[in-house]
Amino acid sequence: MKDINIASAISDIGKQGFINIEIDPIIDLFVEIEKLKEEKNAIVLAHYYQEPDIQDVADYIGDSLGLAQEAEKADADMIVFAGVHFMAETAKILNPEKKVLLPDLKAGCSLADSAPAGLFRKFKEQYPGHVVISYINCSAEIKALSDIICTSSNAQKIIESVPKEQKIIFAPDKNLGAYLVKKTGRDMVLWNGSCMVHEIFSLEKITRLKIRYPNAKLIAHPECEEQILRVADFIGSTTGLLKYTQIDQAKEYIVATETGILHQMQLSSPEKIFIPAPPNNNCACNDCPHMKLNTLEKLYVCMKYELPEITKDPNILEAAKKPIERMLAISRKYGL
Repeated sequence: MKDINIASAISDIGKQGFINIEIDPIIDLFVEIEKLKEEKNAIVLAHYYQEPDIQDVADYIGDSLGLAQEAEKADADMIVFAGVHFMAETAKILNPEKKVLLPDLKAGCSLADSAPAGLFRKFKEQYPGHVVISYINCSAEIKALSDIICTSSNAQKIIESVPKEQKIIFAPDKNLGAYLVKKTGRDMVLWNGSCMVHEIFSLEKITRLKIRYPNAKLIAHPECEEQILRVADFIGSTTGLLKYTQIDQAKEYIVATETGILHQMQLSSPEKIFIPAPPNNNCACNDCPHMKLNTLEKLYVCMKYELPEITKDPNILEAAKKPIERMLAISRKYGL
């Protein structure tokens, strides 16, 4: 690695989002990352939507609930989060005393960005007496304004744990919220946010794909729009979709979520065919551009120099931790 410009590269993190230096192409990044884990007592947590190389080198791969649970019990000195910003923030909230790294600080989230804290605070004030249940795909500031956090894996149980007479605000995903209104029968106030990946799927193109693959089942994440969920054979969280393909008898699946999960689906069921659901235009919009900002090279450099690091106001961390702990406690109660 050429270290002659490392000082300037580090100083440019705020502009670049990562340490932008050239890596010697002969380095075996898989081997070097394993060495760094041991040297620094570090753990790599990766979301299912990361590129396959990162998934393969991670110590744990999961969805938002699983990652939060792993972050809570992590005994490493350094947590390297291969995901997006709100996920790394969650790890920092649960481990304020530990160093938490994110390979690229610009790995954000369109859903989290759709709920600015200032606007949400004013929105919340319009509904006094409401409990705020926020989807984990939100900023630390939104978590600090919430009463309970949920993920797509546990959202139904979280909502059902709240007394029926208690009014609820659900944020920030309107599609997941609408799905949960139908599942639980609760009349919740929904924040108008959405995920750019899950809103892009084309019902028309999926219908044509079903003609080409008549035996394929359509499986969808509940962040998808209602028109997609209405025709899905199965709806579930990212982990739920993966588990379904492992136990279901079908051999072909059209998968309406971010394409990163197809890597784990193919690894666990190599005899099956997994087809990414097509977007409503010609771009690769069912790949999350934020998730894909992280690369194996950035992961290696991040671990080597222990930057970029996630830092937050301690008061925000403390306030945001309480609703996450409530979520984790309810999840343990129901064995989730």
